[in-house]
Amino acid sequence: MKIKNLFIISFFVIISFVNILQAEENKTISEHQYNFYTGNFDFSDDKQKAILFGFQHQNESLERNTFLGNASPVTGAFITENSAAYIYTGVEWNYSLGDKLNLTPSFTPGLYHEGDGKDLGHTVEFKTELQANYSISEGSYFGLSYNHLSNASLGVKNPGANSYMFNFLKNF
Repeated sequence: MKIKNLFIISFFVIISFVNILQAEENKTISEHQYNFYTGNFDFSDDKQKAILFGFQHQNESLERNTFLGNASPVTGAFITENSAAYIYTGVEWNYSLGDKLNLTPSFTPGLYHEGDGKDLGHTVEFKTELQANYSISEGSYFGLSYNHLSNASLGVKNPGANSYMFNFLKNF
């Protein structure tokens, strides 16, 4: 029942936020993109899965064209319903698959705090993620992402965690 309530609350918070942003749609869109997301942390482990909430910032003025594509720095954090938390910074690559669809892989090392959640084996963890998002209006996107957290065997154990998220991205 607790998980269902968190999903319902998350849904209404995102919808409310979208409505507020739609009212400001006529303002000039800047180079800062914010990603608000919620999803299921470690969905593949029935004993440890938990709802997560997160936030990420990307500064588009720092984008650079590289041999791997258009790269930009990202910084963010998430927390789970079990008080596990991850704060990270890294790089993402942005690939346009047409006018409205984007594919965004990323790599973000960070610091993990177990809280009452899953023991991932080390404080330093690495998040690899793949996100697909769809433009709903100029500067606003809905997306779906999948990521994997791993300590790359820095710790004695390295169980990893697989998560999926629903994203709302907005340029300000």
